[in-house]
Amino acid sequence: LEAPTAPATKALIDNAIAIEKTGLQGKVYLDARGAAKPDQQYGAGSVEDYDAAVLRAHKLLTENTQLEVVLNDKEQLFQQGECKDAALYCGWVSLAQYIDAFEWKPGSIGYHMASAEAQTLRNPESQVWCKRMLEEGVTATLGPVYEPYLLAFPKPDEFFACLLTGKYTYVEAVYRTKTTNSWTITTVGDPLYNPFKAKPAITTVPAAYEKVVGK
Repeated sequence: LEAPTAPATKALIDNAIAIEKTGLQGKVYLDARGAAKPDQQYGAGSVEDYDAAVLRAHKLLTENTQLEVVLNDKEQLFQQGECKDAALYCGWVSLAQYIDAFEWKPGSIGYHMASAEAQTLRNPESQVWCKRMLEEGVTATLGPVYEPYLLAFPKPDEFFACLLTGKYTYVEAVYRTKTTNSWTITTVGDPLYNPFKAKPAITTVPAAYEKVVGK
């Protein structure tokens, strides 16, 4: 539980409690880079491997939820003002340079896959994604405090598959889908936050995700 200011830290808990009662509402934004195809296999931890995971997250959510999902599969990332009503987000890579593209909904969760995006949460001059996302209203995020290598990040399709069933809290969804412990990834937010507990967005788990999510 940490944020750039004490009031912002308290808001992480207050927002989590409030949104759990109503369920998280808003759009999903996924920022791929056009480096892969969702139905192909790539080397573990490669750029193509994680780009494909972003594309699979789009397929998972569009086929198994009622959420509005916006996919950007171009080299240029989402730009200022393009992401209204953002509830969930995953994308990459703008190294230590947050792009103010988002209008974050209360209770929103997102993460940006790049190096050292949680290296600081308090430096007023820093533009790292975790700090800036928290300042702009995200309720939970994650990021590395040093070079993590891509393999350290939860794959977005697996992470969202766990989270959207409402079976797991935020920290449980992270720990079920990350590959390493005691490395560089840190989670920020109320670990007990479960925004889909009252209203699961995924009610039937696709067979491809039963191993990580459970039946």
